[in-house]
Amino acid sequence: MKYGNLVLEKKEFVLLKRLVNVSGFYTDNTYKNSIQKLTDELKSAIVYSEEEMPDDVIRFNSLVTIEGKNGFTNKFQLVIPSEGDFKNSKISILTPMGAAVIGYAKGDDIEWEFRNGLQTLKVTEVKQHPSAINSDILL
Repeated sequence: MKYGNLVLEKKEFVLLKRLVNVSGFYTDNTYKNSIQKLTDELKSAIVYSEEEMPDDVIRFNSLVTIEGKNGFTNKFQLVIPSEGDFKNSKISILTPMGAAVIGYAKGDDIEWEFRNGLQTLKVTEVKQHPSAINSDILL
């Protein structure tokens, strides 16, 4: 991990904590385990102000490209739950993929449990998409 721990912007950190706190009611084990792992990672996250945030870190609205060890490539935008739209490659932060990538940086390898088992992903590209998020929105 490039920065040693997850890296999050202050307001996004607060919003993310709110989102994981209200999402504990999943019955699907993959979702439940992803939210639990993200919650554990948040305990040691590095939190920066907007001005200090590195450009290569995945955050809300980032455009992300990941590659799997099995050869697949996935490009998507990481969004708040209410904007999730799989058909348009907008992945909610509360999906297993969204929870897996938030706070990681370009070049990082991520090990995460998905429905088809433990996967290793590599973050190959991160582009920031300047778009304000309403931190009062929960879902």
